[in-house]
Amino acid sequence: MNIIETNNLTKTYADFTAVSGINLHIPKGTVYGFLGPNGAGKSTTMKMFLGLTQPTNGSFTIDGKKYPQNRVDILKEIGSFIEAPAFYGNLSGEENLEIVRKILGLPKSSVTEALELVGLTQHKKRLAKKYSLGMKQRLGLASALIGRPPILMLDEPTNGLDPVGIHEIRTLIRSLPEKFDCTVLVSSHLLSEIELMADNIGILNHGHLIFEGMLDILKQNIAAQGYPTDNLEDTFLALIDADNKQRGVVR
Repeated sequence: MNIIETNNLTKTYADFTAVSGINLHIPKGTVYGFLGPNGAGKSTTMKMFLGLTQPTNGSFTIDGKKYPQNRVDILKEIGSFIEAPAFYGNLSGEENLEIVRKILGLPKSSVTEALELVGLTQHKKRLAKKYSLGMKQRLGLASALIGRPPILMLDEPTNGLDPVGIHEIRTLIRSLPEKFDCTVLVSSHLLSEIELMADNIGILNHGHLIFEGMLDILKQNIAAQGYPTDNLEDTFLALIDADNKQRGVVR
């Protein structure tokens, strides 16, 4: 069963098409890796799901609820982390989460649980403005996870983290569907990153969906086209390059 489906979802700004008629199928209870170079349309798609920008054409359903008719009900089911999360710098990490908790009407224990999940417990009293970039990323993830929503949308969640932090957050994301019975949509511009987290992937390039399916199928497709599969990052770049040439796009 798919928890998120899009039907020719499109977003244009004046003469620029950010997302072009994409048809996504995101299975329930999985980690879905949303992949593409910077500017491919990943963040724009997520913003449409969150009602932050309106689709120009097409439609989508989330957990059987159609947008925009059920916009409020859809938002109640989603925890999100889009771009650099914004916090009150003069409040501690714990106090920032406390605000989110009160807005969502959650029990007090949810703040402690969220901090523990992302490894921020020992830094909970520190002011957010004194957090490193990596700590801010963790706080953003805690804000998305608080209340254990059935759907999580995470845009480049490992940005700014050191290798140890990347491994910890990656392991956490990988464990979430089983731990919380949720579905995770996670974006990245690195195939090597997504490979270690995702069950299924969708690849966007210049707003077009150029692949959707399991990673093993992608590897088979790539091998059939004559690309080497021993270095996935090189393979991914070759795929994008081939798509650009096909569209006559100069990068």
